[in-house]
Amino acid sequence: MTIDLARIRADTPGCANVVHLNNCGAALPPRPVLDRVIDHLRLESEIGGYEAADRAHDELVRLYASAARLLNCKPDEIAIVENATRAWDMAFYAFNFKPGDRILTAEAEYASNYIAFLQVSRRTGAIVETVPSDASGQLDVARLAAMIDNRVKLIAVTHVPTNGGLVNPAAAIGRVARAAGVPYLLDACQSFGQMPLDVEAIGCDLLSATGRKFMRGPRGTGLLYVRRAMLDRLEPPFLDLHAARWVARDRYEMVPGARRFENWESNIAAKLGLGTAIDYAFDLGLDAIYGRIRMLAGMLRTGLAAIPGVVVRDIGREQCGIVTFTREGFMPEAIKATLAAQRINVSISTAASTRLDMERRGLARVVRMGVHYYNSGDEIARVCAAIG
Repeated sequence: MTIDLARIRADTPGCANVVHLNNCGAALPPRPVLDRVIDHLRLESEIGGYEAADRAHDELVRLYASAARLLNCKPDEIAIVENATRAWDMAFYAFNFKPGDRILTAEAEYASNYIAFLQVSRRTGAIVETVPSDASGQLDVARLAAMIDNRVKLIAVTHVPTNGGLVNPAAAIGRVARAAGVPYLLDACQSFGQMPLDVEAIGCDLLSATGRKFMRGPRGTGLLYVRRAMLDRLEPPFLDLHAARWVARDRYEMVPGARRFENWESNIAAKLGLGTAIDYAFDLGLDAIYGRIRMLAGMLRTGLAAIPGVVVRDIGREQCGIVTFTREGFMPEAIKATLAAQRINVSISTAASTRLDMERRGLARVVRMGVHYYNSGDEIARVCAAIG
């Protein structure tokens, strides 16, 4: 499958206004997503919010089927939530850690996740341990296997870290987790919508994702995958009348499936937009999407490396669409501001977002760019010229 660039750019209103390389922050939504959100909000204003949701019932049900098709799982293993942080937290805080339990994670783990590790460690006495990286910068799978014992209660890893092109070896980690019988939580915030994700091939038990990044969905949308076999081993950290039923004065029953990790109130228009975005990506093909993203990222890295004083900071054996760099004599904030004046959107990643990895590499901050399939080769050349 190939990407029809002219059609896709025509489908993306923002392409007429900016060179958008902040897709690892929030991507430009395609017109069908924009239209679906606005149409539902308009319907809510005309007939009422509950009534509009009733009309969209069948489409909302299809959202679970679309997400399941994309991840190769069952619809009842999907929960739709407000964002990736809520999805990840609902999974992580459902574990009942005890003193001495071990949580294994990666050096390039995201700050929100690591803060949660530290909080639970302080509360429960669980131990947080970091698996060393190998020479390429990715999690060292052999070292992970050597660290496994009967006190390891969770392996939790970010698939694509926020601060560079690294893609951690998710499936190899999954094979270690399955062989040891250890639950495996994968943060797919930056990989969802960028590359194919098959939870059976990966071997994860839980996966969290956002809609706003490479999936090109609305902000305020996310999802959680929970393997059926894990459902009865976990209780969500909080429940409401959507996640559970009050069946007697002193008793409740959780609803079947992963929807016990949801709550009642949600942004219905955004959910419908997420479903549209997932179907849009599926129709294009995740292999085609990832192939084009990697091609554009490779062009960008090559162009940056040719500029005197620029150092590309990406690591890992497999590198994705996130590209980071520094330039001698220029602060990242100044580079971002200069590019913004030329209608080029980039962002900055600081040590506070990925502290262990950034400190290990002696980095305080980097300029971060995330290419997407709707970016053009001319845009990549324009960005490199501007930085030069």
